[in-house]
Amino acid sequence: MFRYGLCCPIYCCMPDHCHLLWIGVLDGSAQRNAVKYFRKQLNPILDKLQARFQKQPYDHVLREEERAKDAFESVVEYIARNPERAGLVKPDGYQEYPYTGCLIPGYPEFKLWQVDYWERLWRTYAYLRRHGFMQVASGK
Repeated sequence: MFRYGLCCPIYCCMPDHCHLLWIGVLDGSAQRNAVKYFRKQLNPILDKLQARFQKQPYDHVLREEERAKDAFESVVEYIARNPERAGLVKPDGYQEYPYTGCLIPGYPEFKLWQVDYWERLWRTYAYLRRHGFMQVASGK
């Protein structure tokens, strides 16, 4: 995420595929390059497991209306409920699926289902948009 200037508000690893929702933090965020890099790094691991990514991933860039706060949060819930729809957890048990989470660079304490997740996510995202990932410590 750091390398390509991204945050991942949700990932969901299913037995035969994964869902990754990425949002750019930096003006130069490169999601396509991040996907290529991710696949390149994960392919050797999948080879050892005798598994493979499909040749062409299904990518969906959110439309303007899907980027609105409420709509975006609905997309996250839709992704989170994939294990439920696949019968991997009981109805409304999606929050207990162990292979769903989030990755916010610089904030390892973020937990997807914490009570204040959305408030903290949007506040942190706005901070990262303004300041980037790095702060130079003053010599004082």
